Amino acid sequence: MHSLERIGRYRLQRRLGSGAFATVWLAHDDELQAPVAVKVLAENWAHRLDIRDRFLSEARLLRRAGSSRVVQVYDIGELPDGRPYFVMEYADAGTLADLLADGPLPVPQALTLTALAARSAAALHEAGIVHRDIKPTNVLLHTAPDGGRRLLLADLGLAKSLAQASVLTLAAGSAGYQPPEQAEPGEGIDARADVYSLGAVGYELVTGTVPGSPGKVVPPRRLRPDLGEDVERALLRALEPDRERRWPSAQAFAQELEGLAAGSGTRRVKRLDGVRGRLSGVTLVVAGVLAAGVAAAAVTLVLHRPAGAQEATVRDATGRVTVEVPAGWARELRDSGWDPHALGLPAGHAPGLVVADRLADWSDLKAPVNGVFVGVGESGDVAARVAALAHPGCHHAADRAFADARWRGTVRTWTACPDGGSVTESALRPATGSARPQVYVQVRGQGDGDPTDGILRSLRVG
Repeated sequence: MHSLERIGRYRLQRRLGSGAFATVWLAHDDELQAPVAVKVLAENWAHRLDIRDRFLSEARLLRRAGSSRVVQVYDIGELPDGRPYFVMEYADAGTLADLLADGPLPVPQALTLTALAARSAAALHEAGIVHRDIKPTNVLLHTAPDGGRRLLLADLGLAKSLAQASVLTLAAGSAGYQPPEQAEPGEGIDARADVYSLGAVGYELVTGTVPGSPGKVVPPRRLRPDLGEDVERALLRALEPDRERRWPSAQAFAQELEGLAAGSGTRRVKRLDGVRGRLSGVTLVVAGVLAAGVAAAAVTLVLHRPAGAQEATVRDATGRVTVEVPAGWARELRDSGWDPHALGLPAGHAPGLVVADRLADWSDLKAPVNGVFVGVGESGDVAARVAALAHPGCHHAADRAFADARWRGTVRTWTACPDGGSVTESALRPATGSARPQVYVQVRGQGDGDPTDGILRSLRVG
């Protein structure tokens, strides 16, 4: 390969890796002053039009996915010798394979990471794409500008549209992560092929071992006796050779893993959902976030913040909702949205997040918690529903108006709650007078001072 120092405006720094068809470089975008990854087709394949088309197809599929859970493509071009390249976001924190270098992970961490990978796969599936090669080296970790970590699915070199996948004729995938329908030429596949691969990733994260061939997988509890039966059952269901017996979707698999990681199975989730109508205030909304339908897919993450930071910026999985909270509050985040029906609005799935120092205690007014919930209301009257909320055991201190350059609304304050803290409930509309979006914000805090106004001023909804 000829020596390269620059590709377009991108200054190459070091090789990140090479495969059979391409090389990936760490580069610096001198215009935007940011690191990027540049993938270049290998010289020895430049004359093969089919390989070239597959290379460019990967860039197009990554762009089509358009998800914060999948590596983003920024640019595409050609070298002077005609070889194509494309520019992607750089994942600076390595891969799941790197995390496995020291052996199996703690079970809650392994389940959470696998659930995140499943969420990423679900984003691909929603865009009509099946990955076909999910494995630890293709699951990347990226440090966001606010110090938080994101998990990204990468390397769509074998990916296909789901429409094409139904009539695939060539085998694909990597040994140990490959479902049986991908190993046999002529077998059509669907999104459940990726569910198998995700099960293999989860299996490896908890055991440190790649599972055996389909139908010959050693039960993971033989390799890790402290593993719970419910965890083993969830992983083995994903690894079923018969796809009709697997989890029906990556989203369903993620939801199960998230419940297990949090220490509560699906029975607990259903029980919470069953009593949702009797809950009020803080407990009502959290039941909607954690238990109601697709909103139960929230993911718990530990956030990392720059030393000395007074505030932390958090955002939901869609990237539409961004808010700043006191840095000490930003320890755990559930970012996958909410069901507005929890507030008495029309049911559905809308952007939302909850961030707190102890999410497990969020719905308990007797447990001291600092945190913020933000939910976008796509329909219905958020202000009317907030006005109807009550918090037994708390003192209703005041209602007041809030207004800044972006938002107008009402803030209701409850003090002297059983945990010794306070709760504020805010219903917001755009200051421009637009009817949408409406936003519901709930703040729980301990100690003196009320950070609600600062939180509301920082709120952005795209």
